[in-house]
Amino acid sequence: MKYRIIPVTSYQQNCSLVWCEQSKKAALIDPGGNIEQLLAAVEEEQVIPDKLLLTHGHLDHVGGAEALAKQLGIPIIGPHKSDLFWLQALPQQAEMFGFPPITVFQPDQWLEEGMSVAIGEQQLQVLHCPGHTPGHLVFYHPGDQLAFVGDVLFQGSVGRSDFPKGDHNTLIKSITQKLLPLGDDVTFVPGHGPCSTFGHERQFNPFLNGQQ
Repeated sequence: MKYRIIPVTSYQQNCSLVWCEQSKKAALIDPGGNIEQLLAAVEEEQVIPDKLLLTHGHLDHVGGAEALAKQLGIPIIGPHKSDLFWLQALPQQAEMFGFPPITVFQPDQWLEEGMSVAIGEQQLQVLHCPGHTPGHLVFYHPGDQLAFVGDVLFQGSVGRSDFPKGDHNTLIKSITQKLLPLGDDVTFVPGHGPCSTFGHERQFNPFLNGQQ
């Protein structure tokens, strides 16, 4: 599976364009905004987007989803239904953080732990990793040992848990019980900032304290 990271919005949120090399079918993970920039990347890579994937309901990750889905005629898939309240609060989020106005939407499909999402001939496994938000998902490709983790884990840090229905202990449990067991060699794309590996974070991330 190929991927390209496209930072979007004033928050420099890592939207990921991922695609199957055989079929050229593609998905955009967390299209938070800057739609023309995302469409330009699709054109440059000569791929065929057929779905949008959302890790969670925060504005900088979902702000461009509805408009992009309508323009391309493709479905919005994810996050977990526990983040419905965040999607329902999108107008308030936009006003609070100085984003352009946005309307409430719901995905075409909610996702749950243990499900998988097809991108052409490739499959992304779905992991439910609450803590930053209650419905946060991670998308994992076992063959390439690659994970798209949204705002659960960052290089040298972890996601905030001071938002409504966030919980730090739950977040750490998601990382240590769902992500780290996937293996030290797994590369992850965070929602913000540079990529890293689970092994590097296990050893050096001060929030994980050398978790085994």
